[in-house]
This record gives sequence, structure tokens and C-alpha cells, in this order.
Amino acid sequence: MASFSLSSVGKGSDSFTDFCCSPCLEHKIDQWAEFYCDNCLKFYCVKCINLHGQLFGKHVTYGRGETSKWPVSKEVEDFIQKCDLHEDKLLEMFCNDHNQLCCTNCAFVNHRHCAKVVLISESVKGPLPDLQQLSRNIQTVLEDLEKLQNYWDTNMQSLQVSYNKQLNEIRDTRQKINTILDKIEQNTIKELEDKMASLKASVQTNVDHCSKLQNELKRLSNTIHDIVYKGKAELSFIASKKCVEKINQSETYLTDNLVQVESSLTFQADSDCQQHLSKLSGLGRIVECTQSVPLPVASNKVLTVQGKAEYNVRIPSDSQNSFNIFAICVLSNGEILLADYCNKRVKLLDHQYQVVGHCDFTAYPEDMCPITSSEVAVAVDVYNMTHEVQFVSVNDGQLVKGRKLQFQHRCKGIANHLQDLYLTSSTALYKYSMSGDLLSKLYEDTSADLTVIKCAVSPSGDKILVTNISHHKVLTLDRDGTVLHTFTNPDLIYPAGIHMTALGQVLVCGRTSRTILQLDGEGKKKLATLATRSDGLDGPRSVCYNRSTASIIVGQISCTHILVIKVK
Repeated sequence: MASFSLSSVGKGSDSFTDFCCSPCLEHKIDQWAEFYCDNCLKFYCVKCINLHGQLFGKHVTYGRGETSKWPVSKEVEDFIQKCDLHEDKLLEMFCNDHNQLCCTNCAFVNHRHCAKVVLISESVKGPLPDLQQLSRNIQTVLEDLEKLQNYWDTNMQSLQVSYNKQLNEIRDTRQKINTILDKIEQNTIKELEDKMASLKASVQTNVDHCSKLQNELKRLSNTIHDIVYKGKAELSFIASKKCVEKINQSETYLTDNLVQVESSLTFQADSDCQQHLSKLSGLGRIVECTQSVPLPVASNKVLTVQGKAEYNVRIPSDSQNSFNIFAICVLSNGEILLADYCNKRVKLLDHQYQVVGHCDFTAYPEDMCPITSSEVAVAVDVYNMTHEVQFVSVNDGQLVKGRKLQFQHRCKGIANHLQDLYLTSSTALYKYSMSGDLLSKLYEDTSADLTVIKCAVSPSGDKILVTNISHHKVLTLDRDGTVLHTFTNPDLIYPAGIHMTALGQVLVCGRTSRTILQLDGEGKKKLATLATRSDGLDGPRSVCYNRSTASIIVGQISCTHILVIKVK
């Protein structure tokens, strides 16, 4: 009989140890087998096979290079044949009605009403299944599961980042409230000090006046004693008049102050403020934000072209005959916005790709990205003059300008993820808050003038893709700006526009190569060429996927039409 290691398969284990040498195992020695004898049905180590060969020279043995001729181990048989529901039972039957393996317990409990429950021995007729192909399928699924596991790990990290960020926001909010309260306290104390100074000045005036009258009366009294017996008529006359005058002044002052007013200060707290604060349960609300994160396999699902059509987006009020569609946005309700660079305007298209509205800018719209279901952020720029992000809302078929952010660097590309804005400046990638506060400079390449042009953020936010026109590259960065991958391909020259779908599929257009490529979700390799010059491409400048119509919208240079490519 074949011999096996007693520790081959532990409970919960997902692997098997090797065969043990049969003679060694009889002597309670665990020694890996190197040979199997088809006649003895035993395994032998290098030492024992020599003795075996001397005794049984004609026996057929197979070494490690021929393990396919070795028997299946008992541990493997037990693992395969064990019922998943009843671990103490072996799989002995097969239900054709449910295409399900079952043990005797399963057959009695779950399949007793089924018409086609047979022994497994009766179901193995015909060619054997292709286990090697199944093994390859398992490896593919394992790779996808590993990617998914990595996504969960990344999500755990991003969740912690989100927690830390919001914790800082809470503390910043508390600090702002403290600052406001400090200012209110300072204002109240200043009011107290002002009133104190005013009252002190009033009381001090009375003190000084009273003291003055006392001093003058005392001096007159002393003077009278000096002249009363001197017989000086004139001095006596003057003294008497002064005394009468001062006495009258003092009596008048005393009469005016018969009722003494005692001055004091009291503080009456604003009860409304205290009541409002006491009613608050917190500094704000904690909102759980969720988003659809595609499975790893979804980002590599290749799009297949089904057809194409062109739509004219020129309107009578366009001042320029030359068209450069630098950016395209599709809102969640299916409305489409185009950035018409030459005419310095953003156009609103309906579901039939007809222009139904527009708004004009004083600078050139370089790029735009969706912020909410009805709002986009437009990067507008004029070299050495204007560097702004203008927020535009769609309201009842009209484009309405909202708030505006200004920057010190050029605004060439823009993307949004959660509450962060990503801006490119031709040579650098920046991350800002929605209020325009600089969070970090993620990446910079000053080797040429157009090294960081357009950008796109993955649905999970763990990857940022940027286009390098100068060197015809697409770079994949992590959330901290570290370069993960660099993509180049002869089919991609002058990568002018890039877009990432909700499933994480990457679309990039080559203006000079006149191509639309689909890259894998990592931005490492080309999956497909979706369109070329023969499909009507003559300088593609922007690309966007419309999920509601399963189509790719392409904007071009020097062209009054957009190209809509139907895909599946």
C-alpha cells in the first residue's frame, strides 16, 4: 500500500504535503519519498530504493520526474470526496436535476424528490473532464480574487485616510468656533472696559470736584483766622465774599448730590446663544459617503465597437469657424457638456446630441469634470493672465455660472474625487480642497513644457492617470503621486485626452496618431484600439464614455462635429 504523511492535510488547510517513504514510515521516520514502485504500490526514499532495487530489480519504479504516474494520495481523495455540508460523509451520488454532488445525507434530505439521483460511478461514463483547463480557470479566479483583496485593503487604507481627514476637519471646526468665541469674548470684555472707563471718568470728576471744594473751603477757613483780628477792612470784605461764594457753591453741590448714585457693572449673558449651543448634539453631521467601486476584472473588460455616428455641434452665435473640443462631460441624467475652446464657451447637449444651451467665458476652457449630478467644474486659462476654475450648474436646461476659484499656476486639466480637486499645470499635478486650499503637489516633471496635461482618477481614488504630451506617455500615479506605471505605444502619439469610466476602464486619445485606445485598469498595457483615422478620427482632443447610451463621445480639433461610437 502507498504511504502518506499523517500531517498531510490539517483541518482548514489548503495544501497537501508530500508522500513519505513507506519503509521509513514503518519505523516511525518521516522521510520524503523520491520513487514509487508500481509493483509494490509503495514509496521509497533514495536510501531505500537502492535496497529495493537489489531485491526487486525487475520492478517498475517512477521518480520525481514522472509523478503523473504516481497514485493519488489518500489525503487528496479524502479532500475531494468529502461532502462540504456533512464533513463526516463522502460524496457518492450525483443529482442530475440540480447538477449537484451529494452524500447519502444530502440525497435523503435535499434530493429525495429528484428523479435523477444516481451513483457517481454511473455518472463518469464518457470522456474525462479537462482538469488542466479547470486548474487554469482556478488560477484566473484566484488572480481576480487577489486583486479584489487588494482593493479591500486599499479601501481600508482610504477609509483610515478619510477618518483622519474628517477628524482634522472636526478639530478645525472646533478651532474656528473657539476663534469666534474668543472674538466674541474680546468684544464683550472691550465693551465692559469701555463702560468701566466711562463710569470711572464720571466718578473721578465728582471726586475731583468734591476735593477741590474741600480744599478751597479749608484754605479760606485758615485765611480768615489769619486776618480776623488784623483790622484789614478790604481783605475782610474780599474774604467774606469769597467765603459766601464758595459756601453757596458747596451747598448747591451738596443739594445736587443729596441722593447719591452708586455706580456698578453687571453682565447679562446672551441666553439665546447658550440655549442654541445647548441644543446642538454635535459640531455637524457625519455622512457616510459610498460610491460604486468596480471589480478588478471590470476595469479590464474590453469594449467592442458596434457602430458610429457624427453630430454637428455648431450654433449660429459661434464667433469662430475653427472648433477645438477640449473636454466632454456626461452628467448622471445623460446631459452632455462640451468645452468649445476656440469659442470660449461650454455647450449643453440633450440626449439627441443637439445643442440646447451655452455659457461664455473670457478665458479658454481647457478641461472640465463633473462635481455633482448637475454641476461641473471648468478649468479656464489664458497664459500669464487667467488661471481659474469656474463652477457651472445645469438648471432647467440652462447653464448657470456659480463660484470661482483662482490659482497661481496654469489650469490645463481637472478631475474630481470625493471632496478633492486635481489640477494640472502643464508640468505638475496638484491636489486642492473644494474651497481652493492647496493640499499637496503630487507630481512634477519639468523636463519639457507639456509633461502633465490631462488627468483622470480611478473610481476608488487609489490611482491617478496623467498624460505626458511631450514624451507621448500615460503615467499611473498612486494617491501620493508616486509613479506606478508608464505606458508608451506606437499607436499613441500626442495623448491629448484621457477618461476613466465608472468601471475603471481607461480611454485615451492620440491626437497625432489619430487613435482611441483602451488601456487596462492599471494603465500598464493596451487592451484594444477602438477607433482610428478610418473611423473618422482626424485629431481627437477629448474622449468620454456615456454609460446611459453605452457610447464613447470624441471631440476633435478643427471639426464642428463630435464622433459618437456605440460600444458594448
